[in-house]
Amino acid sequence: MFFNPLMMQMPGEFTPTTQHAMQEAILTPRFYTTDYKAVDKLHVDHMREEFEWIRSEFERDYNKGHFVRNDEFLAGFDDMPVRAQFIEFLERSCTAEFSGCILYAEMVKHLKDPTMRAIFKYMSRDEGRHAGFLNKTMADLNVEMNLNVLHTRKKYTYFKPKFIFYSVYLSEKIGYARYIEIYRHLQKNPQGLIHPIFKWFEKWCNDEYRHGEFFSLLMRSQPELLAGVNQRWIRFFLLAVYATMYLNDARRADFYQALGLNWREYDQRVIRLTNTISTQVYPVTLPLDNPSFFKNFDACVRYDALSRQLDAKGDAISKLRSARLKSAIGVRLLATYRLAPQVTTAANRWQGLAGFPNYPGVRANERAVSA
Repeated sequence: MFFNPLMMQMPGEFTPTTQHAMQEAILTPRFYTTDYKAVDKLHVDHMREEFEWIRSEFERDYNKGHFVRNDEFLAGFDDMPVRAQFIEFLERSCTAEFSGCILYAEMVKHLKDPTMRAIFKYMSRDEGRHAGFLNKTMADLNVEMNLNVLHTRKKYTYFKPKFIFYSVYLSEKIGYARYIEIYRHLQKNPQGLIHPIFKWFEKWCNDEYRHGEFFSLLMRSQPELLAGVNQRWIRFFLLAVYATMYLNDARRADFYQALGLNWREYDQRVIRLTNTISTQVYPVTLPLDNPSFFKNFDACVRYDALSRQLDAKGDAISKLRSARLKSAIGVRLLATYRLAPQVTTAANRWQGLAGFPNYPGVRANERAVSA
């Protein structure tokens, strides 16, 4: 047998959950790396005051004392409904949060601008806190995921800086939309509260929203990222993020049903909210009111379900039929991409989250003193 250094591991290092989190697939969370030198060369001095303002917002650490588990987390959950799906939800969420923690920490190591370094340091702090909270919740359920193993052994995907900005902005904003929709639903329907962690989602999602505000600011500071051919990339990432969530959640309909949610209605609300929020920075978004949009998404869900059934059979003919269905998903998504985009105007642009701190304007402190 040939020597594989990965076989030399400490007992328990590769738990089943850790192994699952390390798998690479189209719909699984990934770890990213980028051209840090290029990010370091970005010119932000023309918007220095805005970046300093958001740095001070992160420094306030609004949720410093929020992520503390109470006795509710120590209850017995062996018989909870959809326990396996809930653990998978925690695993995917933890992996995604930890991915952000690592990416932002790497930015701190490579960037020279003190304001940018501080912002990424605070965001890494937040994401690390989220990942730790999720990981401890899994430990309460007697499930172990080794984050150090993920950090050192999981494959990293390279993205150009602009692709990092597009995708991470949407990841943060759709994270906000997902968490707040679940929180609001369970506030009205407490019978669906299968675990206390959902009570923490309201303030948690504000961290996600705040991170997205920074990336919105960063993209606005580089106007070329929002113009020309880059508008096609914006539409691509919007479609990729929405479709990934839609297909993932369709596969986990039982989990959302246990919360009292219809996964399809939930996903469409989340997508609509994220699309609306994205108009704060994106000059184009996706045409969700076009009847073909969700018609195509629903077709992709049907094809995906049939494809997975055929893959499970394992014979050559089934695999061929499955491959055709996967190609059909690509055709449907391409058709969706080709739909005329929704153009952002003054009338439909997102004006900000009610009650959420917003930049007060250039030289606001000077105006206050002079007044």
